[in-house]
Amino acid sequence: MKNLSLLLICFFAFSLTIEAANGKGDLIAKNAKIEQAGSGYSFTEGPATAPDGKVYFTDQPNDRIYVWDEKAGISLWLEGTGRSNGMYFNSMGRLVTCADEKNQIAYFDENKKLIPIHEGYNGKHLNAPNDLWISPKGGLYFSDPYYHRPWWPEGHKEVQDVRGVYYLAQNGTITRVIDDFKTPNGLIGTPDGKTLYVADIQDNKTWKYDIQPDGTLANKTFFAPKGSDGMTIDSEGNVYLTSGKVWVYNPKGELIEEIEFPESPANVCFGGKKRDILFVTARTGVYTLKMNVKGVQ
Repeated sequence: MKNLSLLLICFFAFSLTIEAANGKGDLIAKNAKIEQAGSGYSFTEGPATAPDGKVYFTDQPNDRIYVWDEKAGISLWLEGTGRSNGMYFNSMGRLVTCADEKNQIAYFDENKKLIPIHEGYNGKHLNAPNDLWISPKGGLYFSDPYYHRPWWPEGHKEVQDVRGVYYLAQNGTITRVIDDFKTPNGLIGTPDGKTLYVADIQDNKTWKYDIQPDGTLANKTFFAPKGSDGMTIDSEGNVYLTSGKVWVYNPKGELIEEIEFPESPANVCFGGKKRDILFVTARTGVYTLKMNVKGVQ
């Protein structure tokens, strides 16, 4: 009996070690609880972390961008945003956006004026840029699915032959780098600029690619059996997907955490001065959760 007890203790300790090695149970800060940071929106999206740790997010149906500060809370930043959806800060601290009112990639200048960067492909307008990520070298990847918007003029329709993912180089050259998805949506790259994760939300799968020196993609590899509206990555290389819950996969594609929120998450990022607060946009509300890991930009 004594030997059996000792064996059970050793097995339990081994199980805990394996669980920790797999990343389970150590992502969320001890005693942390999900907190509602704001509510009353129509549909929140596009969270982007500024250099100072503040998070900017959109309420696209109301054409507004709000900003969240971990101490001051939420305030309106801009009304009249070009129907901004996914957003990301570039190396110069400019807020870059998928502005689908006119199917553009654009940025906001110091006066909050929307400045177009690119629109169109092969002589036709884009379907509707949805989510974006900017690589360390400055190149920009964005997904271009099609969700018909009530603010488009009568007769507006899907004109691209595929719902693709594009690479916009710093010199303005645009290349379609993915053309075999049903509906691409969320995407995020690693901070070393070597790997890009892209979700096919309609096919409920996420794939990863090797980023080539010219910005094109190679070695398409299955990553996770979940699609995602938006996604982020932490300092351990774990990838966070939004599909009913927040699903966290380690770099090997192993599920290590599931986090349920009061509403179905649409997008996610890390905010706060220490980048250790998970910030989730979830339909009519936005939520925060203190983490043991940090986000990367």
